Amino acid sequence: MTSSDRLGDFTADARILVLTAIAGVIGVASAFVALALLRLIGFFTHLFYFHNFGSSMVSPEGQHLGLWALPIPILGGLIVGVMARYGSEQIRGHGIPEALEAILIGKSRMSLKVAILKPLATALSIGTGGPFGAEGPIIMTGGAFGSLFAQAFHLSAAERKTLLVAGAAGGMAAVFAAPVASVLIAVELLLFEWKPRSFIPVSCASAVAAGLRIPLLGQGPIFPVDLHPTASPATLGLALCLGLLAGFASGGLTWLVYTCEDLFGKVRFHWMWWPALGGIAIGIGGLLYPRALGVGYDTVHDLLTGRLIGAALLGLLITKALIWSISLGSGTSGGVLAPLLIMGGSLGALEASWTHGDPGLAAAISMGAMLGGTMRSPFTATVFMLELTHDVGLLPATFVGCVAADAVTVLLMKRSILTEKVARHGHHVMREYQVSPVHQRRVEDVMEREVPTVPANLPCDTVFRQVADLDPLLARRHAWLIVDGEGRLAGVITRGDLIRELDHGEDGDRTVLDAGTKHPIVTHPDDMLEQAMELMLQHDIGGLPVVHREDPRRLVGYLGRSDILSAWQQAWREDQVREAGWLSEPLRALRRNLAGERPA
Repeated sequence: MTSSDRLGDFTADARILVLTAIAGVIGVASAFVALALLRLIGFFTHLFYFHNFGSSMVSPEGQHLGLWALPIPILGGLIVGVMARYGSEQIRGHGIPEALEAILIGKSRMSLKVAILKPLATALSIGTGGPFGAEGPIIMTGGAFGSLFAQAFHLSAAERKTLLVAGAAGGMAAVFAAPVASVLIAVELLLFEWKPRSFIPVSCASAVAAGLRIPLLGQGPIFPVDLHPTASPATLGLALCLGLLAGFASGGLTWLVYTCEDLFGKVRFHWMWWPALGGIAIGIGGLLYPRALGVGYDTVHDLLTGRLIGAALLGLLITKALIWSISLGSGTSGGVLAPLLIMGGSLGALEASWTHGDPGLAAAISMGAMLGGTMRSPFTATVFMLELTHDVGLLPATFVGCVAADAVTVLLMKRSILTEKVARHGHHVMREYQVSPVHQRRVEDVMEREVPTVPANLPCDTVFRQVADLDPLLARRHAWLIVDGEGRLAGVITRGDLIRELDHGEDGDRTVLDAGTKHPIVTHPDDMLEQAMELMLQHDIGGLPVVHREDPRRLVGYLGRSDILSAWQQAWREDQVREAGWLSEPLRALRRNLAGERPA
């Protein structure tokens, strides 16, 4: 059997069934966590703004407290600051960067303290008027429960990551009735891989949570709208314009949030008090424009149905952007998706009022574009808008807008609003996924074919002298292949073996075969580089003899670390080195003519 016969498209095995079963249980837990978070938000909103007990989602806009509403966000910020300082600093922020850090540097381990305090802090923050969404915190909270559950079993860090993300996706699916978008945000932002071993369990958790949402919170879509016809060329052109505008707005919002964070960093007292300062901005903004307070799901629906028009849109956009940026920069707890929907929808509806277009259609496209551009997740944003509205006619235009916004922000900013915070903590997130060269190339593509060998009966002291005399074939190597009288592989001797021989002062009659390894680990020419690398890592060795598959002693080459590096060099050349095409020379001649240059 050749290596090709044993290779498959994926590396998944039956272990995936175990992870999927665990992920299903996590999906159940995530649905109840989502229910608890939304009920907590409703409870605190009722308590602080309406002075009664209730758990339904209500908007602070309906309160009649007048100036007495001003201190409510300040009090909420103060409580959140105290919880963060004396509970866990990880509850600060909008949730997704913290989940990223747990995956990147924490081996996907999160604490019970975070799982309890994060939803409580978020509910307090939003319930006291904070202009945030519940999605970032539910991603953090669901991820924490997924991580905690995973820590009960004998799992690898990669498997814990899968279950952490399963909890995050399950929580988001339950809140928004958006199971597919929840899986996509996992793929585009959290998993750092595209493998069945993670995709299938995460999908299971998301589907289970979305199914449980129906008896717990009701059936979707959560923002039903009148269906739009399939996009015309004019609508696609509008989507392109909306996407470009949303892309620049995304860059501006990201800059504003981190400018506010930098300004808070210059405040001379402890960060525990910063959310209370952010609460001052929320309180003032709420007095000027009450619609900007809270989660704002009712506002999102009004934008999608075209009920908000004119000057009200400008007031909403400016107020929401300012209080959201200031309060988020202060380090309080809250999410970014719902505010981005409101700001994107306001921007789109404003543009529709200028062009006398459909405000609901423009708002929907711009919402998706703002999400896609700010989070650099165009597929997630596109499918998210589809699942929020169930309006299939929006799909092509939304996709155009999301991709246009993503193109602007990718060129405009090095990092997104989510990864900038991770970068500020000293960690780098690479969002570009590609197949590794070691998965594409075989050993024979990069191995060394002309390999210097040493006879099995060569005395060790002879090798010492040759290395000391800097024999170019021997001195530059870290290992030498030993062959018998017929030129067949007999063993391997390394520099380490020679040094140990020298240190032990063995007698001079010992040969390289006596000092080396007589049964070395080998690879084959048709093995994939990944397989050879796994052997080197498992056995902690720096190179492998390459032998014929049918004759294990027939030497055909050697694979060292530098040979594996050459695979990456080849991939780099394919990616970076441009080759002349059949139009290259005519285009160069045209440029010379336009520039008035004479041909050489």
